[in-house]
Amino acid sequence: MDDEDLAGALAAARAGDQRGFAVLWRAFQPAVLRYLRVVIGGDAQDAASETWLQAARDIRSFRGDPALFRVWLFRIARNRGMDELRRSGRRKEDLTASHHVDASYAPDAAAEAFDRMGTEWALALIAQLPKDQAEALMLRVVAGLDVAQTAQVLGKRPGAVRIAAMRGLRRLARNSEAQARWTGRVSSTGMVITGGDTLRPEGV
Repeated sequence: MDDEDLAGALAAARAGDQRGFAVLWRAFQPAVLRYLRVVIGGDAQDAASETWLQAARDIRSFRGDPALFRVWLFRIARNRGMDELRRSGRRKEDLTASHHVDASYAPDAAAEAFDRMGTEWALALIAQLPKDQAEALMLRVVAGLDVAQTAQVLGKRPGAVRIAAMRGLRRLARNSEAQARWTGRVSSTGMVITGGDTLRPEGV
């Protein structure tokens, strides 16, 4: 869905049109849920539901275009995810790489890259990264946010987001299974994600 369609749906949703809100839900729910599954694990569905409940309550007061809506929505998602962690008595650092990542949802902004690598496998691999790196990559790749927008969601400086994303990419590149999957699959220019970062082993 292009920005013009999203802008129409956003305007309708702000005016109280449930059909407009449903369009936004269909467009963004897959990415929201994937982001939360990597960041907080098994409580992602509850956090996603809380995200959309808050969005429905507050959307009339939202001001901005679809790009700003994306930042606004993922900031809500992150806050609701942290709430779920606190309710369950866990910390982000307590999460392990063993939690299941459900990839049975509609394609999102990461479709091209993940289709090449295997969506479920790629999400599970990102989930093994340190949480700051996983969050940065999920917001950049899955949510389609640029560095500045990701920094707004995370409450960090753009430079810190760039460093976290680059460290995450380098960790992925050192993974032996990732290297095997990339060999023969990625062109000489690599797999490019939003903002020009390249997802490929170092030295390729």
